[in-house]
Amino acid sequence: MLDLTYETPKPKTIAGAKQDWELVIGMEVHAQVSSNAKLFSGASTQFGAEPNSNVAFVDAGMPGMLPVINEYCVAQAVRTGLGLKAEINLFSAFDRKNYFYPDLPQGYQISQLYHPIVGEGEVLVEMGDGTARLVRIERIHLEQDAGKSIHDMDPHMSFVDLNRTGVALMEIVSRPDIRGPEEAAAYITKLRQILRYLGTCDGNMQNGNLRADVNVSICQPGAYEKYRETGDFSHLGTRCEIKNMNSMRFIQAAIEYEARRQIRIVEGGGEVTQETRLYDPDKNETRSMRSKEEAHDYRYFPDPDLLPLEIEQAWVDDIAASLPELPDAKKARFISDFGLSDYDASVLTAETADAAYFEAVAGEAGDGKLAANWVINELFGRLKKDDLAIGASPVSPAQLAGIIRLIKSDAISGKIAKDLFEIVFTEGGDPEQIVEERGMKQVTDTSAIEAAVDEIIAANPAQVAKAKENPKLAGWFVGQVMKATGGKANPKAVNELVAKKLAE
Repeated sequence: MLDLTYETPKPKTIAGAKQDWELVIGMEVHAQVSSNAKLFSGASTQFGAEPNSNVAFVDAGMPGMLPVINEYCVAQAVRTGLGLKAEINLFSAFDRKNYFYPDLPQGYQISQLYHPIVGEGEVLVEMGDGTARLVRIERIHLEQDAGKSIHDMDPHMSFVDLNRTGVALMEIVSRPDIRGPEEAAAYITKLRQILRYLGTCDGNMQNGNLRADVNVSICQPGAYEKYRETGDFSHLGTRCEIKNMNSMRFIQAAIEYEARRQIRIVEGGGEVTQETRLYDPDKNETRSMRSKEEAHDYRYFPDPDLLPLEIEQAWVDDIAASLPELPDAKKARFISDFGLSDYDASVLTAETADAAYFEAVAGEAGDGKLAANWVINELFGRLKKDDLAIGASPVSPAQLAGIIRLIKSDAISGKIAKDLFEIVFTEGGDPEQIVEERGMKQVTDTSAIEAAVDEIIAANPAQVAKAKENPKLAGWFVGQVMKATGGKANPKAVNELVAKKLAE
C-alpha cells in the first residue's frame, strides 16, 4: 500500500426513467503465463507460428497421453499471487471442466475449481484524481487455454488452430468491488502493469494474452453498502457476464451499454436473466451468447491424471525474495526521493523500462525534477512522434543527463537545450562536445548582454515609451535581445537588465 492518503471514488450513477442506479462490476481476467512451454506439455507457446505447429500429443488429446505439470508455470502463478499481496495455498488441485467444443480436443479443460493455487489478495486502483479503489482479489487459479476456431476462411468450412490449446492461463477473479466503467479500465491497466513488472504475463491484449470477462449488475443506491456489511449478494442485482473483452475502450463502452440495458428491463417491470453476453463494437451493444452455466453444468471432478499440487513454504519464500520493486512502492519512492508530483511519478512508473530510464537519468544528472520534466515532455513526446519504444531511444540516459547538467550549469539555455536534444536525437554525439564545437554556449557575460539591450532600446524609442507606461511590454525587449543573441543570452540576466534600463 502506498504511504499516501486516498479517498474512495464515488460509484458511477446512471439516471433511469424512474430513479438513479449504481453499477457493480466484478472481473475475471485471463492472463497468459509468460512461459516458453505449455502448462502440461513441452510444446512451444510462440505467437504467430504456423497453425497447428505448436501442438504436442497431449494437447491434441491423443489416447494414452498424460499431462505433466510445468513447474515454471506454477512458480509464475505463485509469483503473481505474491505480487498481489495474496495468500499462497501450499495445497492445490486440478479438476476437469467437461464441455465439448471443436477447439478443445480432450473434451474437457484442466482447471482448478475447488482448490486454487492462490487465495485472497488486493489491487489498489488509482483514478488519477486523488481517489483510489481497493479491489479485492478472490482467487487465482491455473488452467489450460483452448484453441481457436476460424470461420471466415471458407464459406462452407470452419478451421481449427490448436496452437493455443494447453497454453497456461492464470484466471484472476476479483470481488464485485469495481463501481464504474472508468474504474474497470483502470483496474485492468493496474493489473496489467503489475503482471508486467513481475514478468508473469506480457499483457499483450491484441494477441489475446490478457483478456477479461466482465460481470455487470445494477443496484439501488445504498444496496452495495449492505452487501459489504453482510456479504449477502441478494442486495445486488442479477449479473450478466460480457465475455472475452480485450480493449480498454470496448470494456468501458460494453459496461455502459449493459448497465443501461438492465435498467430498462428492471424499470419496465421485467427481470434481468443471468447469462453470458458478447459485445459488438460495431453496433455498440451486447447480445446474448448463452444462458449462464453453473458449476454442476460442467460436471467438475478431480483430474485422475494429476496428483494434488503440494508446494513448500521455503520455495514460496525463495520466490518472494526474488520479487522486483512493484509499481506502488516504486511510485512512492520516486515521490519521496526525487520530489516528483503524483502525476509525474505515475507516468514514469507505468512501465519498468520507463522507470529504469528515468532513474538512470536522474542519478547522472543529479536533479530528479528536471530529469522527470525532460523524460516526460521531451523524450516521450519525441519517441511517440517517431513511434519508438523507450528501448529504441536514440538518446541514452547518459546523453540526456549530459544535456540536463549543461542546463544546470548555465552553459546553455532551455531553448538551446531543446535544439541540442534534437541534434543528439537525430545525429547522436556527446552533448558537451556538440555545444563546444557548434558554439551553442549560453552568453553569461553581462557586459555583452548589456550592449545588446542598449542597442535594442536605442533603436526603439517609441516602444520604450510604451513599456514605461505599461511594464508588461518589457517582454518585447527580452524577446528582441534573445533573437539578437541567437537565443544564447542568459534569460534571467536579460530580464534583469531590461527591467533596469527601462526604469532609468
